[in-house]
Amino acid sequence: MFPVWKWLSAEVAHALSPIGLILYAAFKGSDQALVWQSFDWQGCHFCNRLGIAGGVDKNALHILDWQRLGAGFVEIGTVTPLPQTANPGKIIDRHWDDKVLWNKMGFPNQGLSETYYNLKQAQADCKIPIFANIGKNRSTTNQDASEDYKALAEKLAPEVQALVVNVSSPNTTGLRDLQTGSELKELVQKVVFAAKTKPVLVKLSPDMSEEQLHHALDSSLEAGAKGFILTNTTLSREVHSQFPKEGGLSGRAVAKLSLKTLKSAIAHLGPRRQGLLMISAGGVMTAQDIKERISVGADLVQVYSVLVFEGPSFFRKMAQEFQA
Repeated sequence: MFPVWKWLSAEVAHALSPIGLILYAAFKGSDQALVWQSFDWQGCHFCNRLGIAGGVDKNALHILDWQRLGAGFVEIGTVTPLPQTANPGKIIDRHWDDKVLWNKMGFPNQGLSETYYNLKQAQADCKIPIFANIGKNRSTTNQDASEDYKALAEKLAPEVQALVVNVSSPNTTGLRDLQTGSELKELVQKVVFAAKTKPVLVKLSPDMSEEQLHHALDSSLEAGAKGFILTNTTLSREVHSQFPKEGGLSGRAVAKLSLKTLKSAIAHLGPRRQGLLMISAGGVMTAQDIKERISVGADLVQVYSVLVFEGPSFFRKMAQEFQA
């Protein structure tokens, strides 16, 4: 598939991507699931282990499109209680040859009410698990953050298979402090309580020290979390990086860090790993990347940036690799 969007600016390509997705799913998609390495966890059946990462379908508008394209599951969001726009200024860019994506979006979304409505609309025809990634509004202080997360969990938990607590985006000022401080345990506890019977996952950063990572893992488990997504985007930069210091990098720029974080988490958890859902995200660009993440200990794998560079046919290409 020739990537015509390569010749568009990142901003224009991003703005037009929903239209392209709908058209591609309508003409090239299928109602037949792509089945390879099926997996079951907590009553959820995954026809394959490759899904959409948070940040792609922020408002739950394209769940059925991703299903038709072969995704094994979809993580919607990040959803915040109130609608909010993106951060001011430039919010997205890319380096095509290096396969690196930069964003400084900051949870732009239509808010809880609209996303809830979209979820309800998709449910009747959805056959794959849906996770909801939740976060605080940028106007909410860290001291009050748990109230945002609690409200989101109460409303969305009945409509999804799992909730994802996002405390690791670099694009909301102060948000990452929640994953390394003493507040994490209390925050996750409140979400777990609000979610009732639905499992809660915690999405963590690739930029923490090993000590900070282990603290976040332990605190989350003590609070009742049932798994982790490793990882979000990175603030680290190569010496000659063309991107601003602000904003997160994904794609190949985060691959080594995400893999390192996954390995460290698996080793630290030891026997406690049993029964937890471990999802690897960040820098997954090839079938070999998927195989490596699963071999290290990931149950599921998510993609975002590779869809920018290769397009929505990626799921079918991966199915062909694994079914061969």
